[in-house]
Amino acid sequence: MIQLTNDPIDFAALTEQVRSNAAGAVVLFLGTVREFTHGRQTLRLDYEAYSQMAESKMAELLEQARARWPIVKAAIVHRLGTMELGDISVAVAVSTPHRDQAFEAGRWLIDTLKEVVPIWKQENWDDGTKEWIHPGLKKSP
Repeated sequence: MIQLTNDPIDFAALTEQVRSNAAGAVVLFLGTVREFTHGRQTLRLDYEAYSQMAESKMAELLEQARARWPIVKAAIVHRLGTMELGDISVAVAVSTPHRDQAFEAGRWLIDTLKEVVPIWKQENWDDGTKEWIHPGLKKSP
């Protein structure tokens, strides 16, 4: 399942969607809006996307992950619009037969999503400035 939404992400329902009797492991990653980034205080984030291309790229990522790991079920949901501190901006849920596979697949999906999917994040800082963060441009944690 791939979804872009303006609504809050229901991570409990997402987890249930990927659970299966064929899977011994379910991994859920939640990306949340944190208060400090590189020593600067964040007030909120704004996310925008080229929706058609973003959904297509997310579907490609799931296909690639399925070729690498024995994924039983998987889902990626990314929220768009304005998010406040603590809000969930992205969720990746993966079920596989064993836990190491689920952790590896989930990590690869979120890391690769942040590099290649055309979703842009605008940081709104407490000093009134704003900064757009583009896919593929990594900063140190």
